[in-house]
This record gives sequence, C-alpha cells and structure tokens, in this order.
Amino acid sequence: MILKRLFFFAVMSLSTCCTAVKMDSTGKTFRKGKDFLLVQFDCKTDVDDLQTVAALATLISDSHYSSINYHAVAGTYGMQEGLYVPPNDLFQLAFGDNWTDAHKNRNAAVEKVKSLVIKTLQQDGDLWIADAGQSDFSAELVLAIQKDFPEIETSKRVHVVQHAEWNEEVTTPEKLDFVKRNTDYIKIPDGNAVGNGTPGFRTPEFTNWDDKITNPELKELWQLAIDLSNKFNGQDGRYNNEAIAAGGLDFSDLSEVCWILGNGNIKDTEHFFSLYAQ
Repeated sequence: MILKRLFFFAVMSLSTCCTAVKMDSTGKTFRKGKDFLLVQFDCKTDVDDLQTVAALATLISDSHYSSINYHAVAGTYGMQEGLYVPPNDLFQLAFGDNWTDAHKNRNAAVEKVKSLVIKTLQQDGDLWIADAGQSDFSAELVLAIQKDFPEIETSKRVHVVQHAEWNEEVTTPEKLDFVKRNTDYIKIPDGNAVGNGTPGFRTPEFTNWDDKITNPELKELWQLAIDLSNKFNGQDGRYNNEAIAAGGLDFSDLSEVCWILGNGNIKDTEHFFSLYAQ
C-alpha cells in the first residue's frame, strides 16, 4: 500500500499544518483521529477522477494527515450515460486494500462501507463524505445506516460535500433529495475554477508535474494516473476532458477533501504541488 510506505517520506510543513479549519453548516469541523473521511469516485465518464486519486494519495501521505481514518470507493456514479473508466489498478496502488469497488457490486459495497463507518458513528465520531461524483451511493449508504442504526441522527452526524452542479444534475433526483433531507449537505464552489473560495485544480497549462514530485512512489502513482487518463480520455464516447487532452491536470474533485480538512486556502494546482509533492 503506497500510502503506508509514503508516511516514512513525509515531512511536516508549518505552511500545511497551520491552515484554518473550515466549519460546516452545523458548526462542526473535521476531527483527525475521531471522524471518518469517505471519498467516493464515480469514474464515469470523465477521467479527472483518476488524477484526483493520485492527488488524494499525495495529500494523505503528508505526515499532518497520517492519523486520518479514511476510505475510498470507486464506481459511485449516478444516472449519467457513458462508459465507466476502469480505475482498479490505480486504486490498488494508491490505497492497497483500503478501497471498495461499487462498480462490481453496488449492494455489497454499501454493506462493506457501512460496516467501516458505523464504528466511527457509534463512538461519537462523524462521517464526512466527499462526493467526487454523484450522491446516489451516499443516499444508499445513509439509508442503510438509518435502517440498521435508527438511533444515529444522520442529519447531524453525516456531512456530504459536493462541488459540482453537473454532479447534482445527474444524481437520481429522489436520491439527491434524500441526501439533502437526511444529511448535513454542503455545496461548495466548483473546484474547476480558481479564485471562487475553494482550490481550483483544473489546469491545462500545468504540464511539468514530474519536475515537482521528488518521491519515486508518488511519481509512479501520478504516472499511472496520467497514463490511464490519456488512454481513456474521450475514448468510445467518454467525456473529453480538454485540460487533460492539452497535457495538463484536472483533479478538481479534491477541492471537497481540501474543504473538509480545512485546506480551502490552497489556491491552485501549482500551490498544491508546492505544499505536498516533496
């Protein structure tokens, strides 16, 4: 598992550990070692999720975040059309066994993730979901929690963060409505743009990523993410991500994770790499 190995390369930086923590609509903040971070990737049909996986692994490898309880889920798509982008090799390299394949078996994935997050919820921790895609899986997970553990007040204990209007538009409407009514649903500014209050991580002109990363394991991870992005971008009717087609980067979905962890003051891709790529 690349994140465990990367811990030994991580160096604490005052510029990263002194970031102001962001509060959500309930006045709560993410508590390292107490709360649970769930990052869900639709992987359909935009390849930006692949680069977000690499960026998430880069962020979590920093020693400031070594105590975070987290899990990644692939295939949490909604009702959008188009082909899936197979991410399994990348997820395995990035997260080892700390991820779940919802594309392979949705119902089994819900049950597995529920068993992981319920431990936190039963110990007075909160669940924070970064919906790097649609909210269908979030709805199914919350419903499963409510059925088995009705004493848990999900509207206060489960926080769902979304950054993209398009993701909302292709979430099954009744499931989006369910999430908004049954969780602390937080809509933040879009991570595709710079200067709107959250980091902007879609950068067509950022082509020199390999000059920024010095850790060989991170470099291997990013290279795989970029190779897969180039292989599937715009292919067989999939969405053509113009930033990636130009040789740049797009890991815009990481804006949600940055918001949850209190790193909303990161400006853009260049700033992110200056903080975490060493």
